[in-house]
Amino acid sequence: MFVDYTKVSVQSGSGGKGCVAFRREKFVPKGGPSGGDGGRGGDIIVKVDHNLNTLQDIKYHKSYKAQNGEPGQGGLKSGADGAPVIIRVPKGTLIRDELTNKILADLVEDNQEVVIARGGKGGRGNAHFATPTKQTPRYAEPGLSGEKKKLIFELKLFSDVGLIGLPNAGKSTLISKITAARPKIADYPFTTLTPNLGIVKFGDYNSFLIADIPGLIEGAHQGKGLGFRFLRHLERTKVLAFLIEATDPEPELTYQMLNTELVKYLSTFENKPRFIVITKTDLVQELPTLKFDNLPIVPISAVTGEGLELFIQQSLKLLAQNG
Repeated sequence: MFVDYTKVSVQSGSGGKGCVAFRREKFVPKGGPSGGDGGRGGDIIVKVDHNLNTLQDIKYHKSYKAQNGEPGQGGLKSGADGAPVIIRVPKGTLIRDELTNKILADLVEDNQEVVIARGGKGGRGNAHFATPTKQTPRYAEPGLSGEKKKLIFELKLFSDVGLIGLPNAGKSTLISKITAARPKIADYPFTTLTPNLGIVKFGDYNSFLIADIPGLIEGAHQGKGLGFRFLRHLERTKVLAFLIEATDPEPELTYQMLNTELVKYLSTFENKPRFIVITKTDLVQELPTLKFDNLPIVPISAVTGEGLELFIQQSLKLLAQNG
């Protein structure tokens, strides 16, 4: 199951309390203070794991609590530190504080990690509080409490090429033909309800990553048709491919609507490189004259295979031009 959004409660460990103790040795009837410090509480750590591509495990775990530090002991022995808890997430995970909506971390590198809640410091034992005038202190510090937080985890996929189009524009069929991905395909709108990722291989050792997100409708930037949930997966895409059916009576208006939804969601979409893909060309006798602001146009039929190589070449060209 693909999960890209969930809420989690975390609590780091509290520090152990300091110890009140005194030396009790032979021939030393009135030994000084010997209370050790408490151990530090365990941290809550979030770490990127390249083997993961969903937040599913976190969604069903719901809460995480790190171990408390152990109390100090006599003989100046410090308590053991509490064990940390490591939450493993896919690359591209964004973490927000649920109460303030502040971004706490954006994990975009393999093996990147961040301490999201720090364990409490252990209390000092009474050995720290001896003075020339008070040589037998009977006081030690309590440990500091751990941090409690309610967090929002959001996953934003990384891809080289993102497919955008109306529901049933042929995105899933295309990705199934040029990659090993096997999305659900049917001849009705909103067949795709979760993003699909596939790897397009070319040459002997080269490849690029392509993402198919659910179809967009007018008002998607406001959440209509599940749009708001999935538009974030295009934020980190390098190249946009707009898929428009060859049978669309107003293809230019369809492109304008799709582009408007993207820009209303996030203005930086306006500057992303893009090209137009006219799909299902096997259903028409000939293509009409099309104008898309001088954008490259690639006609394809995923059913017959026509134009698929040209689609790959155009994707590679824009990826090379834009790093």
